[in-house]
Amino acid sequence: MRRVVVAALAVLLAVALVAGAVSAIFLVERDAPDPTSTGESGPAALERFYTQEVDWTDCRDARCTTVEVPVDYEDPTGETLRLAVRRVPAQGDGGEAIFTNPGGPGGAARSFAGYIAASMPDDLRRRFDVVGVDPRGIGASQPLECLSDEQFDDFIDTDPDPDDAAGIAALSASVRDMGLACEKNSGALAAHVSTEETARDHDIVRAVLGQDEMNWFGFSYGTQLGATYAELFPDKVGRMVLDGAIDVTLSSAEQGLGQAGGFQQALEAYLRQCVDGDSCPVGSSVQEASATIAKLMADLSREPLEAPSGRMLTQGRAFYGIAMSLYARDTWPLLTQALKGLAQGDARVMLTLSDAYFERKQDGSFDNNSGQAIYAVNCLDTDDAPDAAETKALIPEFREVSPVFGAALGWGVMACHDWPIEAQHPQQPVRAEGAPPILVVGTTRDPATPYAWSQAMAEQLESGVLLTREGDGHTAYTSGNECIQDAVNDYFRTGKPPKDGTVCEE
Repeated sequence: MRRVVVAALAVLLAVALVAGAVSAIFLVERDAPDPTSTGESGPAALERFYTQEVDWTDCRDARCTTVEVPVDYEDPTGETLRLAVRRVPAQGDGGEAIFTNPGGPGGAARSFAGYIAASMPDDLRRRFDVVGVDPRGIGASQPLECLSDEQFDDFIDTDPDPDDAAGIAALSASVRDMGLACEKNSGALAAHVSTEETARDHDIVRAVLGQDEMNWFGFSYGTQLGATYAELFPDKVGRMVLDGAIDVTLSSAEQGLGQAGGFQQALEAYLRQCVDGDSCPVGSSVQEASATIAKLMADLSREPLEAPSGRMLTQGRAFYGIAMSLYARDTWPLLTQALKGLAQGDARVMLTLSDAYFERKQDGSFDNNSGQAIYAVNCLDTDDAPDAAETKALIPEFREVSPVFGAALGWGVMACHDWPIEAQHPQQPVRAEGAPPILVVGTTRDPATPYAWSQAMAEQLESGVLLTREGDGHTAYTSGNECIQDAVNDYFRTGKPPKDGTVCEE
């Protein structure tokens, strides 16, 4: 959670594992033709991108291609990059597509497309292709190269709750050094991975895939990307679902406070279940258990705990491990195991959870660049991050909101102040005037994207409609709530959203 202002990385890990498990059930409909460009010219300066023809190839259960886009939309004759696109074909005649994004920022959409396809009912699968486009700088779309695996491992260990000026300076330097490494190793692209530019990429891909409209299913950060697309291209919006929305009008500090409250609420929900059981390892009441966890974190700050492998469990890694387990109720038993081990001086389970958050392998390498890309994207979307002195003044408020997560998330809002690359396209408000109804889905006890953010997004969008899930965990559609699934599926079928304010209970 350190310095991750609007992270959803942990949920990406869970769905990625599921996606890998289910992807093989889909077979390519080889008799169905691959989509071709609409012939739509787009803006004159971008005509060659909008009208390009692409070659499709088999990629296991799907069809894959790449689409060329400019690195800098203000210089479309300059350097270009290729976006990796994966299409899970409809099991019927198809022709229509639903684009999806899992969040992050930093999540690869190509593998996620198979997971979403597997989650949809048969009639939607017969009708819609499901398309995942790895955003620029992420996944297989010319991924940003910043820190080495070893350097990023050290970055994770930086104290998220510094006690003195030296600790604050180390925190600032760690972010600055990552940004400088991105700039050095990735060149011009490091300055051009903003959400606005990624949204413009998706409009080119839409046209190249022969889609007159953009049907969108975005989760977490994918809601920000979808809403930004709708703001830029309201006349191209088809059916758009934003699940676990982000309030893009909030400042960095306000977003951080929102997440601190969200994770504290999720932790207390877990602790209520824990203490109601037979043997909660951290206490017999929510208050006692929360205080015990806070003490365990403070102890790790003073003295990291060594695992049998020789690796050290630092306070930062423990924060990530706890956060990882709060994204879904299904992972709460893992948190109980991790806390039991921590109380007994055993770091193994907590380290495993922390590693899963970043998709870190046992050999110390990382499966992807998501843990670094999130900083690059967020900081190019942000131009209001507080400096060290301003952040220090905020910490008491953060601690009051969340004794366990507050300080780490409080110091996290400073990150983009130290990012060395200027934000050229900071996030703008979204209204999407003229767009058809956009369905915003929020979960009442969502830790990473608090419910109030979905309420705000639905209000800000001119045609926003709010659908609510009463429950725990991050995002709603894949939570198993049939009421939510039915409402979303019906919207994709008909284009008609449920009544604004509809609530689905657990």
